[in-house]
Amino acid sequence: MNEPLAHRLRPQNIYDCVGQSHLFSKQGLLRRLIEENNLPSLIFYGPSGVGKTTAALALVSELMRPYDVFNAAINNKKQLDDIIDKAKHVSGFVLIMDEVHRMNKDKQDHLLPYLENGVITLIGCTTANPLFSINPAIRSRCHLIPFKPIEQDDIVLMLQRALTHPNGLKDTSAEDDALITIAKRTGFDVRLALNTLELCSFITTHIQVETVNQVLIEAMQVGFKDDDGHYDLLSAFQKSIRGSDVDASIYYLGRLILLNDLESITRRLIVTAYEDVGLANPPLVARVVLACESALKIGLPEARIILANAVIECASSIKSKSANQAIDHALSLMKEESHPIPHYLTLTPVNLPESQRYDYNRSDLWIHVGYLPESIKNQRFYHIENPSPFEKTIIDNVEKLRSVEKSYDMKALKKKYPR
Repeated sequence: MNEPLAHRLRPQNIYDCVGQSHLFSKQGLLRRLIEENNLPSLIFYGPSGVGKTTAALALVSELMRPYDVFNAAINNKKQLDDIIDKAKHVSGFVLIMDEVHRMNKDKQDHLLPYLENGVITLIGCTTANPLFSINPAIRSRCHLIPFKPIEQDDIVLMLQRALTHPNGLKDTSAEDDALITIAKRTGFDVRLALNTLELCSFITTHIQVETVNQVLIEAMQVGFKDDDGHYDLLSAFQKSIRGSDVDASIYYLGRLILLNDLESITRRLIVTAYEDVGLANPPLVARVVLACESALKIGLPEARIILANAVIECASSIKSKSANQAIDHALSLMKEESHPIPHYLTLTPVNLPESQRYDYNRSDLWIHVGYLPESIKNQRFYHIENPSPFEKTIIDNVEKLRSVEKSYDMKALKKKYPR
């Protein structure tokens, strides 16, 4: 079987790699590691097809380190044992592990001691966010290295190289517009761009834009369901709504719709409405929930119309994060120190005289009772500096309620306000 073009053109050293200037330039991290002849354990993470495994192979080649490649998704523990045995008999052994986020606990526990004592240096490669997908025990022993999407010009450069390289498409030519079209429509994925070029070469020896259109029906989107690119799209979607950019919000909604993940869109849109519009416009928040329920019931493609209405209204609405900030402030305080609940607020107070108990029948007293733990009785979690007209009503009422004198002595309170 012939090797794919992307595999035949895989750079053998970092000087032939394109993109990733933060890693491969003269001051780049990987270039400096080579110059210092130093290689700690690393985790390369980023979108598919941006050169993570290629960089790992080029790095060990430049440093002339013994290595082996392991795929955590398909290789088994016996194969890992064989690699570990090999590492014990050589110095500076490097294990390049693809799909490192798929390494199960059994393999992790088996590998950890050899990372700890330096028998193995790990270079892991993953498309997932290592902060969430990789076991902390592994992650703490590695440096996390981000790989960025490849720029369009760099992809075009690789495509041009493919037409002249000894292992490339020597008898094939391509128009510049065709190469640019491939670069634009393959989602910054060098591997996909090269393999698309090769597929075009099966159709003709002179590749034009029309040839590319035959091969690529739709532009590839950065982000697929269940990978980090998808979460990046969701993040850009919410931030655009938060920033009141209607056009960007609709653009990212469109990209998400092309992924056909209606559930993720509606979930993020409801969260955005509550988090970013919030108390500035509660009626809109309710309309967004209704719109999302309707979109799920109707399904795509018609759901796009309902979602577009909700997104435009959210993006153009006034915003308030006061509720979000209030709960985050409370959670942050709880992490710092624990404060006891006033005894009379507990469900079944023990050894508490009747005079000190919370009175369920005295609604006139409820506003005067101290509810926060007494050690933080003056703490204020909810506040807003520039309230919307709706929220001004809320904050004015809150301030009036806060000004009411509170008591932590139920007996004294009952005496002060007799029936």
